[in-house]
Amino acid sequence: MRDCRSRMSIKSRGWGGEITIKNVFSRNLAFLLCLCSFFAGTLFTNRLCMIPESWPSGIAVDRISSKPGDYNQKIIAAARAIQESSVHPGSPMIGDLKAVQSASKKKYFMVIGINTAFNSRKRRDSVRATWMPQGEERKKLEEKGILIRFVIGHSATAGSILDKAIEAEELVHGDFLRLNHVEGYLELSAKTKTYFSTAVALWDAEFYIKVDDDVHVNLATLGTILSRHRVKPRVYIGCMKSGPVLSKKGVKYHEPEFWKFGEVGNKYFRHATGQLYAISKDLATYISVNQDVLHKYANEDVSLGSWFIGLDVDQVDDRRLCCGTPPDCVWQGMSGHTCAASFDWRCSGICRSAERMMDVHQRCGEDKNAVWNARFLE
Repeated sequence: MRDCRSRMSIKSRGWGGEITIKNVFSRNLAFLLCLCSFFAGTLFTNRLCMIPESWPSGIAVDRISSKPGDYNQKIIAAARAIQESSVHPGSPMIGDLKAVQSASKKKYFMVIGINTAFNSRKRRDSVRATWMPQGEERKKLEEKGILIRFVIGHSATAGSILDKAIEAEELVHGDFLRLNHVEGYLELSAKTKTYFSTAVALWDAEFYIKVDDDVHVNLATLGTILSRHRVKPRVYIGCMKSGPVLSKKGVKYHEPEFWKFGEVGNKYFRHATGQLYAISKDLATYISVNQDVLHKYANEDVSLGSWFIGLDVDQVDDRRLCCGTPPDCVWQGMSGHTCAASFDWRCSGICRSAERMMDVHQRCGEDKNAVWNARFLE
């Protein structure tokens, strides 16, 4: 140990004077350590750069890159993939996979979803007895390109008496579209989103319509109105309104997020009234692909209108989609402007519709052969 110290402390003379060998050794060791650290750091950095960034899922990529007018196969596949889990598992409408695939290949002009509830059996029967064809006639109507279904989800308790009643009704009529959705008045915005997403995944149509089960509809007139806008890829048709934003709690149609619409007393942006509205295939697909990021307001018609703000959408205001019940729709018919939809504004539908639907149909309904003589599919 002593010899080692003596060797390490030997001094040497040079151009700059005396240099201690132990200092030279320390600097050389430090330089060597720095050099090793540099190469090690470079190697580690290169390894990090070679690791690819994580990409979003296939559906997420479609959601980012898709545009309302770009109705390509990728978007269709994404919509159908999303909706495979959105249809109520026990739905009699779905059947086996072959039936779904077969149905998806057929082209329709319009798919009409009649929004209904568990306690609305009498309303549904009044619709079946008037403007909605039954049995073989409904099948013939589908061949002409018009598909109609009552739209309902399921109760909060699986297999409840409410669900069993709908299943029994379905066995008799076969006219339901069951959604993977828990029914509730405060959940209408979510139901609307799920309806359009499910419908566009199951059926290829030019237009998708939502109508309430207490509204009278003239199918041929409705189809004629829509056919005039079929060249527009993104069209939103209805009776446009801009009602007040109700900030007071406890009132009907209260909007908890009233503060988003400016000062108290402001009005909503213009949107179609909820009794009946129609959207084109591209917009239904847009809802399907982006459904998880579309905000839901308290009122479903407001929610739908908000989803299209910022998009290049043709908004069509047609007052034939919101005629009053007799005598209003009678006068409209006499003037040559047959109404496509009739209801009472004060009731947000036909007042006592289960009892009055037949009267409205007899007095304001179009000719019974009108829908059969019309041609909608090109």
